[in-house]
Amino acid sequence: MENDPADSSRSPSPAATITPYPDGPYLVRGDFAVTDQEGNELRLERQTIALCRCGKSRMRPFCDGTHKLIGFQAPSAPEPWPDA
Repeated sequence: MENDPADSSRSPSPAATITPYPDGPYLVRGDFAVTDQEGNELRLERQTIALCRCGKSRMRPFCDGTHKLIGFQAPSAPEPWPDA
């Protein structure tokens, strides 16, 4: 039996979650893929990755910890939308 939706013995893949860390990267966990601008999938070695938010990482789009060295500041909570 292939892909039987009634088969409850298989647990579904967890949805991807993205967590912004205060003054740090976005942590991405779950079932996800990262692609370049041409749609080529980037090779990932982990199921949890940190994406650069400061723009200064030497391994973008991934975080290398540079945010700590440059004093990057950003909240983890959403900022209000600007008035249109």
